[in-house]
Amino acid sequence: MRDSLLNIGVFCETLETATTWTNLPQLRSAVEAALKDGFSAIGSKSYIMCHVSHIYPTGASLYFTVLANIREEPLDAWRKIKALTNDAILAAGGTISHHHAVGRDHAPWLREEVGETGVRILQAIKRELDPQGILNPGAVIAVDPVSLSVQDS
Repeated sequence: MRDSLLNIGVFCETLETATTWTNLPQLRSAVEAALKDGFSAIGSKSYIMCHVSHIYPTGASLYFTVLANIREEPLDAWRKIKALTNDAILAAGGTISHHHAVGRDHAPWLREEVGETGVRILQAIKRELDPQGILNPGAVIAVDPVSLSVQDS
């Protein structure tokens, strides 16, 4: 459906985050504001929907669906808006990883989310379990492209 909508000038994308029960309203407001402000800054109107997609004893996941009229290159515009939104998610106490994990799109926010110790733990796990660096190199932890060894960053 996303490609069909893009063909008629309607941008469609999703994102999700999670937080504690008491923080859900604040996080929802922060994400909606970041998305609306981001689209407004490029002269686009947006429609943002949100629902709870997963529940846990300590909190829940908020799943956002975004529709907008982006006239410029959609991917470039979305990258800028998503970066602002990721900043807002972390500032409001949400997680950028949730069940889809971190991956390349969210890797720049990993250090802020898990801290220096968390990054060192992930680097140690990567070195131990994937010493040749063949399992999705660079997807989460920076990898030296020449030696394929995990970089200490």
